[in-house]
Amino acid sequence: MNFEVTILGSGSALPTLRRNPTAQYIACNDRHILIDCGEGTQNQLRKFGVKIQKINHILISHMHGDHFFGLVGLLSSMHLLGRDNGITIYGPKELEQIIRLQLEIGGAKMNFNMNFVVLDNSKPTVIFEDKMIEIHAFPMKHRIPVNGFRIQEKVKSFNIIGEVFKESGLSLMAIPFFKKGEDFVDEEGKIHFAEDFVMAKKPSKSYGYCSDTAYFEPLIDSIKGVDLLYHEATFVEKLADRAKATFHSTAKEAATIAQKANVKKLILGHLSARYDSGDDHLKEAQTIFENTVIVEDGMVFQV
Repeated sequence: MNFEVTILGSGSALPTLRRNPTAQYIACNDRHILIDCGEGTQNQLRKFGVKIQKINHILISHMHGDHFFGLVGLLSSMHLLGRDNGITIYGPKELEQIIRLQLEIGGAKMNFNMNFVVLDNSKPTVIFEDKMIEIHAFPMKHRIPVNGFRIQEKVKSFNIIGEVFKESGLSLMAIPFFKKGEDFVDEEGKIHFAEDFVMAKKPSKSYGYCSDTAYFEPLIDSIKGVDLLYHEATFVEKLADRAKATFHSTAKEAATIAQKANVKKLILGHLSARYDSGDDHLKEAQTIFENTVIVEDGMVFQV
């Protein structure tokens, strides 16, 4: 099963030739998720080889334009390409009204159902769950209500060692027990130990997404222990006052959050257009959290 993150846009409010506004594509166990949809996201999806019709969940963190201005164009293209499968869009309560109004004024009649889910910004919430994954939303600290997200694999079943099971001659009734790591008692009362029939269970993986937010320690519980954390780092410490005034984070603050949350790897983005590179962000963050990478558009990370 795959779990990977493609960075479609790594910049902040002002697009540059190098960095598009925020958008990310997550493929997790054949679930296809778009997080935020800044201007030009549909072009980025094409550029980096993502099939847009696969996307079945769109998560919008907040109502600043660099995080949703590309959404109506993306939905229109899905329609023009013949989409008939529904799509679920999660975001603030105002999102549905503004998207439907744009489509209505433009005379678009979509061939697929758009299901809008309003996010609760008051507390951490599970917003989607199936047999493979969970998606959690949690509040952060910005000028307007904003949510971060955690995508978490469900606890995995044990994999049966096929040859061993076949040679045992056991009934297929034993398989559900072994998959759960439980021993099986056959009709004669003999105990067959699960550890003899299964391979070591692969650990469940998780991804955390935090953009846009000021330094905000209450979010730590929601991202604790994730394998990969994306955190905004709009500024470096020289502009800490600017970060505080605009409710954004510095690279140092993002690294501090990663360290306190005991994450395995940190990736930084949402860099201000005033920076030609992320070199200073990287140096600053690595003084606190060494396993840090500055993202660029088109980068792909395995979780």
